[in-house]
Amino acid sequence: MRSLILVLALATPAAAQQSAPFVVAETGQGFSRLQEAVSSIRLGTGTILIAPGTYRDCAVQAGGSITFRARQAGTAVFERTACEDKAVLVLRGARSTVDGLVFRNIRVPDGNGAGIRTEIGDLTVTNSMFLDSQEGILGGHPAQRISIDRSTFSGLGQCHETENCSHSIYLAPGGPVTITNSRFERGRGGHYVKVRGPRVTIRNNSFDDSGGTRTNYMIDLPEGAQGLIAGNSFVQGKGKENSSGLIVVAAERRTHPSTGLRIEGNDARLAPGAPGNPAFVADLSGDRLAVGSNSLGAGIRMFERR
Repeated sequence: MRSLILVLALATPAAAQQSAPFVVAETGQGFSRLQEAVSSIRLGTGTILIAPGTYRDCAVQAGGSITFRARQAGTAVFERTACEDKAVLVLRGARSTVDGLVFRNIRVPDGNGAGIRTEIGDLTVTNSMFLDSQEGILGGHPAQRISIDRSTFSGLGQCHETENCSHSIYLAPGGPVTITNSRFERGRGGHYVKVRGPRVTIRNNSFDDSGGTRTNYMIDLPEGAQGLIAGNSFVQGKGKENSSGLIVVAAERRTHPSTGLRIEGNDARLAPGAPGNPAFVADLSGDRLAVGSNSLGAGIRMFERR
């Protein structure tokens, strides 16, 4: 009996740690607040396992390489709370990975309330959802590489709450941006994808603007870019603020060369009632883009040079 009591006594702390909402996988240590778990990793490498639940919590990663992972994808929901008046996750480490989390209803005074604000370090996002907020993912740094895969962006963006617009994704890294196998829908202003970086791969995504309001471009490369836009489906809706183009290149300045930017194998349609005659690709770079074969519905022009 005495040995059984001793075994139970030794097991209880470990069980308590595992039942905590935030557990560092490498140490088994559990925390009641996300910031405590992040701070425990310091400049090291760690994975924070997040239990199912709805959290009004946030964290700032100041260093290290951290993976934020839901124990079960789609069940760890962060809402209505932003650190530094920026985002649920403010990332300034060497590397960050976000896997299976849900971010919703994030708003801050400057209009850029996001699920993720990436400021330093490479970022990988997989199997996550960004819902009904001012912004989904925002940020960028000269040395960054950003990859987004199998994620949903719905009910994001705004141009009416503050002077400057917000977007579903707004990134300005110095390295490549890769967005694959993801869904964009029901925008509430701004662009669905806005990237100021020099190189993009935007492939096999769905852009459904049929339920959008006050939206602008599907893909905006405002300073030009090279890379690939392929295998995506686009439905342009009727609630547009700017319906002139679906993919727009170098609308603001010609910082990056766009020569050879490949746009091919995409499918684009107009939803019932959508304004006709938009350009599928509108180019202001003056460079020779590689616009290949794309399937366009009635009322969409393939290319326009402005």
